Amino acid sequence: MKNRTYLPILIVTAALLGATIARAEEAKCASTAANADLVDLQLELPKPVFAGTPKNVPPGLNLEPARKGPRPAIKVPKGCDNLAKDKEITGSDEEPIVGDLKNVTDGYKEATEDGYVELGPGLQHVQIDLGAQSELYAVMVWHYHRDPRIYKGVVIQTADDPDFITNVQTLFNNDNDNSTGLGIGKDKHYFETYEGKYIDAKGVKARYIRLYSKGSTADDMNHYTEVEVYGKPAK
Repeated sequence: MKNRTYLPILIVTAALLGATIARAEEAKCASTAANADLVDLQLELPKPVFAGTPKNVPPGLNLEPARKGPRPAIKVPKGCDNLAKDKEITGSDEEPIVGDLKNVTDGYKEATEDGYVELGPGLQHVQIDLGAQSELYAVMVWHYHRDPRIYKGVVIQTADDPDFITNVQTLFNNDNDNSTGLGIGKDKHYFETYEGKYIDAKGVKARYIRLYSKGSTADDMNHYTEVEVYGKPAK
């Protein structure tokens, strides 16, 4: 009698276990298929102009740990291009102190005196119109990388409209005290290097991208050497 009582339970348990294994296999296959569609992002990096980072970090910064060895390969879906190249760009400082806003998307990212744009002190931003609704997977940012400085209040957002009202998404925020008024961010501060900063955009759909900063550990000015946005037309 006991065996007859437990038999239905065993059958149900086996069925549930089988279903769980099947779902796990399906998820594994889906993950494998997705990974098969990913490729290494081919970046053309500028020349490095310094080695190492300062040992004395200013207080109050949430600094990311130093990385040992080269940066791991950045994976993006096949068919991604730099959608920001030579696209229309505007900024909060319409009369930059040094350079021109078009420097930000002209493809030149070397650490030279004529390769960057300098915006005024305080909170400033640059904004790129990608030209159409797009799926974004990687954002690369080079501020000023002739010396190992740290930029503060770095916030990167996307939106469907130029006024940043519709579908505003925050991709990165290292403002740890809400000095930008855009909310407290949990991302870490980092030293500028020739590698640029990589932000995973996770396939967010948007047409516009806006990049904020609020001075650096070197001075109160804001600098942008190059911004690249890798993605593809939205489906």
